[in-house]
This record gives sequence, C-alpha cells and structure tokens, in this order.
Amino acid sequence: MSKHMMLQASLAAMMAAQPAAVLGSVRADAGGGDVVQLMKEVKSELERINSDVNKKAEEAQNEAKKAGTLSAETKVSVDQLLQAQGGLKQAVDKLEKKIEDLDSTNLDIEQRLSNRRGGGQGNARQTLGTAVSNHEGVKGFVKGTMTFTVQNAITSGSASAGTLKVPQRDTEIVGLPRRQFFVRDLLSRNTTTTDLIQYAKLRLRALNAAVVAEGALKPESNLEWELAEAPVRTIAHWIHVARQTMDDIPQLEGEIDNELVYGLDLAEEDQILSGDGVGQNLSGLITNASAYGGTYEPAGSSRIDRLRFSLLEASLAGYPADGMVLNEIDWALIETSKDSEGRYIFANPLQLAGPVLWGRPVVPTTEIEVDNFLTGAFKVAATIYDRMDTEVLISSEDRDNFVKNMLTVRAEKRLALAIKRAQALIYGQFTAAGA
Repeated sequence: MSKHMMLQASLAAMMAAQPAAVLGSVRADAGGGDVVQLMKEVKSELERINSDVNKKAEEAQNEAKKAGTLSAETKVSVDQLLQAQGGLKQAVDKLEKKIEDLDSTNLDIEQRLSNRRGGGQGNARQTLGTAVSNHEGVKGFVKGTMTFTVQNAITSGSASAGTLKVPQRDTEIVGLPRRQFFVRDLLSRNTTTTDLIQYAKLRLRALNAAVVAEGALKPESNLEWELAEAPVRTIAHWIHVARQTMDDIPQLEGEIDNELVYGLDLAEEDQILSGDGVGQNLSGLITNASAYGGTYEPAGSSRIDRLRFSLLEASLAGYPADGMVLNEIDWALIETSKDSEGRYIFANPLQLAGPVLWGRPVVPTTEIEVDNFLTGAFKVAATIYDRMDTEVLISSEDRDNFVKNMLTVRAEKRLALAIKRAQALIYGQFTAAGA
C-alpha cells in the first residue's frame, strides 16, 4: 500500500472513531518531524476528501431522486467523509499555528545570535530598569543612599542626538535704526520737466502811496524784480551685488531697495536744511535764513520764550510763521520743562500728543545741530520741485559686471529747491537763553 493510501486510511479511520486523535497525531508529528512537509500532505489529503465529498453528495442526490430516500450505507459513507473533512480542516489550522510559532522562535534566536556577534551581551542596549537591577550598587544595597550613572543616556551632544536638533530661523531681517524725515513736509512742493527752475523775484518795493490834494502831483512808487534760478540737482548712490546672491535670497532685493531709498532721503534732508549752494549742493534753508535778532526778548527767557520771539520776528517781517525745526535733544528738554513746583509746563506724560508748540508744528530731527533752531513761514519761504521721484534700477551693464556675474543697484532722485522768501526764515541758537 502507498504512503498516500496509508495516510488516507489512517486519517479516515481515526476521524470516524475519534476526531481528536487526528489532531493529536498531527501535533505529535509536528513536534519531531518536518512540519512544512506534513502541512503539504494534509492539505493534499484535504483536497482529495473535498473532491470525494462533492462526488458523494452528487451520488446521494441522484439516489434520492431515483429511490426517494438514501440507503443506510450511503448515509454512513457521507457522514464519514464529512467527519474526515472537518478533522483535516482543524489539522490544517493547527499546523499553520505551529508554523507561525516556529517562525517567531527562529526570529528570536536570530536576534539573540546577532547581539552576541555584535560584541557580546555586555554591549547590547539595556533598558533603564534592566540597567538599574543589574547594577552592583543595587544588588548590595540595604539602606542608605547611592549614586547611579546611566550609561546609555541620549543627550544633545554631537555624538548622541545633537545632530537631530534643527534651529528655528526667523525670516525677519533686523536692520539698523532709521531717522524720520518731516522737513520736506513743511515746504511747498511742485514738479518740473526741466533741469532749471527760473522765477521772477521782487527785489525792491518802494510804495509811496499818500493822500493827494486836488490837482497836485501824485507820488510815484517803484517795484523791481530780478531773475532767480534754482538748478535741479541729482542725489544718487549705488551698491554692488552678486547675481547669484540676488537670485537665491528673494527678500534681499527689497531690503537693498529700502536701504538705498533711505540713504537718498537722509542726504536730501541734510541738503534741504544745510546745503551751501556750492558746486552741486542745494542752497538750503539755514543758509538763506535771517539770523535771530532777539530785539524783543526780555532777559532770563527760556527756550520756549526764545522760540516765541523768533515767531514774532518772522511775523514782523510780514511772514507769519507756520512751523519750527529743532534738534531732538532740544525738543526733549522743552517737553520736560517744569515750573517751580516741579510740574510739567505744557506736556502731559500720560497722554500722547503730536509735537506742537505755540500752535505750530515742531519737526524734531538730528539733521540740525543741537542748540540751534529754525522757525518761519516755510510754505511761502521755499518750494521743492521734484524732477524725478526716487528710482531704483538694477543692471549688469556696468564695467565688467557681465563677465563677473555682478549686478549694480543704483538709486537716485532729482530735485530743485527754490528759496523764494528768505526773510520768512529765522535761524538762531538757544545758548543765551535760560533753561
């Protein structure tokens, strides 16, 4: 008899008598034999039994149609096949579980062998609990205190987890402080399309109007004008930037533009106030202003008093003042002025108010020297003519820029400053005034 037929007979007999015997046989075989091979044989037998069950079911169906019932022999045969089928299915499940257990055992053995090959049990990474329990100090500890050093601690050092740290980068670029510019806002502004501003300026006014008797000769008056000019001047500067840098840092172009524009405004503020008119310089406000005389100022006057009398001098010249320009330090001293009882004279530290004194706006700026002031009717005293608003251009066509892959960023503006009524401006110092 073949091995296949012997296995079939043995399984069928055991299933008919006691299904548990088949499972026990399978477990016994799996414990000392080739589990995978046995699994193949049991599955093969299960497939054959399934085929026999299908055939027997078809024969039983035909028999029931012909005879109207099944014979006792057919019933016994079908029951035996179904029992064998159920037993084999259970055997397959048991064998699959056995194979999974063996795979898990093999993996555990491989891991242990791998740890030993890696340098022995002493080099295997231990948990904190295992390290503590195996420490000699713990084994001999009865009472008292002891110290324990963790050997496998993860730290922020470069040899541990330090390389995993990623710093946070804030995209804001922190720039240097910038001044605020307001002197331009005090003046009249216009535009021009030429490089020279010309205007007629009244040089002489002799008004001799008087009461005249009938038939008498009327008095003659005289007016004389002269041609005045204000040339357009250019304020400019530039910076060199590598093209790769400009391409790789998107926000750099905006930062450079802002800094270059700020530089133009800084130079313009200085020129408007103090330009000496020599060469390409503008002829500024202070250069053309009238000196403060102090004719009506009483002795012992304060800074606040002196500013009021400078406004008076402008008004007496026929130009009621509309503003003041002071150094920021002088303005701070005025704001903190107190009376004999220590009370602030006009400032309230608890409230935010614009810089205003004697009803006129005050422009605090560092572009005027400390201890100096400029007051007057700015709107009628001078006019700014803008020939070209601030312009920022980028070009590679500058010297050897093209071959060096460099860019030149240039910022410039063009303007003229016409001082039309110098008598409307009063310039002086606080030195002789009291605190």
